[in-house]
Formats: sequence, C-alpha cells, structure tokens
Amino acid sequence: MFNLMKTAILMAAITALFMALGSVIGGQQGMMIALVIALGMNFFSYWFSDKLVLKMYNAHEVDETTAPQFYRMVAELAQRAQLPMPRVYLIDEDAPNAFATGRNPANAAVAATTGILRVLSDRELRGVMAHELAHVKHRDILISTISATMAGAISMLANFAMLFGGRDSEGRPANPIAGIAVALLAPLAASLIQMAISRAREFEADRGGAEISGDPQALASALDKIHRYAQGIPLMAAEAHPETAQMMIMNPLSGGGLRGLFSTHPSTEERIERLMALARGMRAGG
Repeated sequence: MFNLMKTAILMAAITALFMALGSVIGGQQGMMIALVIALGMNFFSYWFSDKLVLKMYNAHEVDETTAPQFYRMVAELAQRAQLPMPRVYLIDEDAPNAFATGRNPANAAVAATTGILRVLSDRELRGVMAHELAHVKHRDILISTISATMAGAISMLANFAMLFGGRDSEGRPANPIAGIAVALLAPLAASLIQMAISRAREFEADRGGAEISGDPQALASALDKIHRYAQGIPLMAAEAHPETAQMMIMNPLSGGGLRGLFSTHPSTEERIERLMALARGMRAGG
C-alpha cells in the first residue's frame, strides 16, 4: 500500500511538472496539452515502460537452455523469496550492472550485463540478483520504471521550453528569462523526486536481498568490486540513458563533487558498511 501511495505521488508530481512546462511553452492552452500528454505518459509508463527500458539496452531474453546457470540461479532465488519466476534478460555490455523492471511481481523482469557475469563470482552474482528480486518483492520496480520514462519525457519537454519559451495572448514572448529558468529547473526537480524515493529504497533492497540470499557479505563484496570497476569506465551506456540510472544495482553516473551529491543511490561505502553490520548480526544470531 505504501509503495502504491509513493507511485501516485510520483505520478502527480511529474504531471505537475509537465503542466508547468506546458504553461511556459504555450500558456493555458499549452498547460492543457501538457496535461493530456502527461496522462497518456502515465498510462504508457504503467503498461509498457518495462518493455521500453529493456529495448533501450537491447536486452535479450534467456531461459534454461540459453543461459542455464544464470537462469537457475534466478529461479532458486525467486523460490526463496516466494516470488513468481520473473523473465530473465542479458545485455551484451562489458560494464557490470543489473536491474529489475515491470509493473508488479507477476509481470517482472530482471536483467544483467554479460560484464557482471564475468566480473563477479557466482556467490557475488547471487547477492546482486537477490537485491534485484528484493526490489521486485517490495514493488519498487514500477516506481523506478515510471520515473525513468517520465524523467526522459520531462527533459525532452524542457528542451522545447528552452527553444520556444512562453507566449502571451497575442503570441509575443511573455517572459523569456522565466521560461529558461523553468526549463532548466524542471529536469532538476524531476531528479530530486527520483532521489527522494531512490536512496532509501536501495538500502531496503540491500537488506531484503541479503535476507533472500542469506549472505550479506556476498552483496557487499559485489558492490565493492563494481564500485572499483566504475572508477575506470562509466557503467553501461549511461550517457545515452541517464534517466534509467536509479534502476541499476549501482548508479552508473555516480562520482564525486556535485555529481555524487545528486546521485540516486547512497554511497557505496555506506551500503557496504550496513551490509557488513547485517552479516555480523546474522552470525551473532546463529
């Protein structure tokens, strides 16, 4: 119920941003057109955004025949989590990362790069996929997929606002400075909405994944390895699809300075510290 409420709040906030940008571009008429577009985008996001995100990364579905070891690993973890078996995808990408998508556990999919299968040990990969299934179990995946789709749409609309600005009733530029300001701030506001939901959700998925796998230390080791790998190259084609960053096991755009400040994920160090504390607690509890 709480995640449904968060999804409703996210949709309402994104719709309000759409209407504000529409007003900047075309006044009251533009605001109404933007409202219609936002409603259509919300409908599309709910039903089809998982397919769009998977297509963005050229993910291909695998089964027990085409990727037997990986598929059986996901199946075993899904059974431990008491979840329906999700669709399983691989992405032909050297950088290690993974994500889950779909509107609910019955229509979920998990995806991993071929790079993460090479970089991580079986034990570490198991921790990562348990984390993704925790997102499915907590019903985070709908929020992530909707926000990814809508953030991209807001950026597109903001570009229109930058180009055309606002118009008054006689068709003259109303306030070009205000138009530029709104166009610049709207994507930032969309990012802040994503961050408000994403960071706490990652901690919960780390904990949930550790409980599903029974091995918090494996996920901590995987996060450390992926983080060190990320110092050398960006994770996945992040520059092409920055709106999907919050869906990944680790933010592919994370870094120092302002970029780190606006990351959709908590710091890797804090995630590892919490997982190691959880591991110590599990050992102490027998």
